[in-house]
Amino acid sequence: MTERNNIFRIFAELVKQKSDMRLVIQRCLEASVTINGECVSSIAKGLLVLVGVEQGDTEAEVDWLVGKTAGMRIFDDEAGVMNLSVQDVGGDVIAVSQFTLTASTRKGNRPSYIRAAGHELAVPLYKSYCEKLSATLGRPVGRGVFGADMKVSLVNDGPVTIVIDSRLRE
Repeated sequence: MTERNNIFRIFAELVKQKSDMRLVIQRCLEASVTINGECVSSIAKGLLVLVGVEQGDTEAEVDWLVGKTAGMRIFDDEAGVMNLSVQDVGGDVIAVSQFTLTASTRKGNRPSYIRAAGHELAVPLYKSYCEKLSATLGRPVGRGVFGADMKVSLVNDGPVTIVIDSRLRE
């Protein structure tokens, strides 16, 4: 094995060890995704979820994040306390793939997306996240279109915005 190939192998292993799926979950009163002037998905009360997939991510991250998304208690109960999940309130969900969540800003002012998963990994994991979340909630999950130039709008409720990183599992 040449030294160059060895360096690439080591780098790939380091990337794999540090991989994590990231979600930005926003509680909303309404949200929509528009592509080329056409609304492809819209919801009323619920969650807008931005999904970032990195190299090395697996179905294990998907499963953990689906459970977190469905069970996250960020909706108010009758006492005004955030004690209910999207499942509890019968809310809807839109999930939008967003590779920029994987950005590294360590060096300089231009973000690096080197950790972002390519289409061959990101598309199946994004679809799996949507399908498993839909099965868990018992209703369809709205989606953006992977790789499209989307206009995403929402009326953030609260605002309540939660960032979840599958590697940190906080």
